[in-house]
Amino acid sequence: MTDGPPSGGGRRVLLAVEQLRRRVPGGIGRYATGVLEGLAQLEADTETGVAVSLLASRARPGGPDPLASFGRPVVASRLGGPALTRAWDHRLVTAPGGFDVVHSVSLGGPARPRGGGRRPASVVTVHDVAWRHHPESTTRRGRRWHEAALRRALAGADVLVVPSDPVAADLAEAGARSDRVVVIAEGADHLAPPDAAGAARLLAERGVVGPYVLSVGTLEPRKNLPRLVEAHRLARGRLPGPWPLVLVGPAGWGTSPDARSAPPGVVLLGQVGDAVLAGLYAGAALFAYVPLVEGFGLPPLEAMAAGVPTVVSRTVPSVAPSGTAAPASRLVDPGDPDDVAAGLVEVAGDDGLAASLVAAGSARVRDLTWRRTAAHHVALWRSLR
Repeated sequence: MTDGPPSGGGRRVLLAVEQLRRRVPGGIGRYATGVLEGLAQLEADTETGVAVSLLASRARPGGPDPLASFGRPVVASRLGGPALTRAWDHRLVTAPGGFDVVHSVSLGGPARPRGGGRRPASVVTVHDVAWRHHPESTTRRGRRWHEAALRRALAGADVLVVPSDPVAADLAEAGARSDRVVVIAEGADHLAPPDAAGAARLLAERGVVGPYVLSVGTLEPRKNLPRLVEAHRLARGRLPGPWPLVLVGPAGWGTSPDARSAPPGVVLLGQVGDAVLAGLYAGAALFAYVPLVEGFGLPPLEAMAAGVPTVVSRTVPSVAPSGTAAPASRLVDPGDPDDVAAGLVEVAGDDGLAASLVAAGSARVRDLTWRRTAAHHVALWRSLR
């Protein structure tokens, strides 16, 4: 069903959330969901002054519409997801009229509507420019698409929202004016109640009994899994016990560990449900996350929220934001398996260090709520003219 702009007072915001139509919404989908959930919390006890509608491709037949769960008007295109994205890229389809703000939650979004009348403000969220830092971590086609989409955003958006200061610096280097870039940190309070029994059953089915090292993320080159696997191999003999490396997440592209040919001590669980994922976090002895580059980095924050000590790349902004006295993780060089192994051994073998990291992690995530993130978005939308 397609609804028009909401009636009534306040700012009318159109949020382009095509990622939520995808089978694997990924980190951008988690961001979009978090903003909408935080917005619902805000609206429960305060007048926000904004009315948000959702823009996406047509719903898939034969199943529930994931956008319906948010209880907001949906502006659904007659085009399917791939066709709509291509139409947006080539400006064959623009955003519908009648809104004050059009905000795309990724670089893949519509331009402002054509024609006369009042032009809405345009906002685009840029999560990272990883393809510039590590071209080898994506395909040639992917690099071309991201570069073209970034150029469109730099030329057409009034405001670029980023999750961290490093991404803001990247956009400045790409030519964005500082007054057009707004840093809004993401939330970390979205974990479902843990299904400890379900997590234990899944682990037992894969032969995991006792403490384990957990890593969560899409299995793709930028997540640097071969070096993490090598670091775990180097560390195994110095860990307190067998401590297998458990990898959780959907398959991306490129060469990644395969369940049928995983090295000894490495267990791939694939994608799991939210409650089981929370149970896996809660049961982990240690969490490791060593991507080559990250715009923010939600998985370490999820581990911190679950009370797990973390070993994380120094390239992940979420664990050591600008202005903090100390990181909440044992930071390692993602390009050096020996350094990653040393971090794993150090945290696993030092109960005092592990406890201090858990305490620092809990303090780090305390104020990182999606309600707070949504409040910053509302303030931005209301400020635009």
